[in-house]
Amino acid sequence: MIATVLGASRDPVLEQRIGFACAIAILFVWTGFILASRAGARGVLTPWDLAALRFGVALVALSPLMLRGALRDIPLQRVLVMGATAGLGFALFAYNAFALAPAAHAAVLLPGALPFVTAVLAWAWLGEAPTSRRVLSLLVVAAGIALLAGSEFFATPGAWRGDILFVIATSSYAVFIVLVQRWRVSAIQATAAVALGAAPLYLPVWWLALPSAIAEAPWQEVVFQGFVQGLVAMVLASLLYTRALVALGSTTVSLFTAVVPALAALAAWPVLDEPLGLGALLGVFLVTAGMALGVRRGRVDVPLARP
Repeated sequence: MIATVLGASRDPVLEQRIGFACAIAILFVWTGFILASRAGARGVLTPWDLAALRFGVALVALSPLMLRGALRDIPLQRVLVMGATAGLGFALFAYNAFALAPAAHAAVLLPGALPFVTAVLAWAWLGEAPTSRRVLSLLVVAAGIALLAGSEFFATPGAWRGDILFVIATSSYAVFIVLVQRWRVSAIQATAAVALGAAPLYLPVWWLALPSAIAEAPWQEVVFQGFVQGLVAMVLASLLYTRALVALGSTTVSLFTAVVPALAALAAWPVLDEPLGLGALLGVFLVTAGMALGVRRGRVDVPLARP
């Protein structure tokens, strides 16, 4: 059963159903990740601790797959690149950003900026020229991000630094997405490669040199963040996203992720007590609308000429 879900099915109907199920699950996984990460960054644990829990728990959980040869067909340099992008690059910048900026900023700039960077990289590396509708959608997303930044720029001290880190984290993950498509890596291989490519490099450095408060943190917080960051956000999210990407393609998956900015930003209001102003609400709406517009099929989708 697990092999059927994680491996590509020869039945196109079943393949589509699996893809849609994974895409729907991504909504809740990404929303939970944003809320839990912001809560963790505001707690006792340092951003470096959150990254250590993410990589350490994921490495242990994925060890059986690695021992069974899940990565035998993947060159070492590709494993390291995937670990550096979706692993180190995304996590280290994102967790430090969560310590500086509210969850609403993460909700917009992580899933919101992702199609931006992905579209540019796919055009440059894969020759996938964006359609006119896609360009329009990205402009709407840009307006939403600018509105959010303008309305909330000085609301939280240092938030602008977190916003920059969120964009860098998103860009790093976008590189991973394009490479997975280019290399035709399966969901299991991509997830295992991220853990194996990041954990052995990061954990010794964290243990010896990086600030840590894991010894002072309540064990309940350590267990909770280890579960969320290592199993849910690292293993489950990577499997779901990559599997949905393989089954449905990046355009269709973006339709579902378009809901994440609004869902996470609104949930942060009661859960984390981070209210949104009118400008921020409008910014979240524009990002969500722009992402949905970009994946809507229509006759006006005219490919742009590549220079």
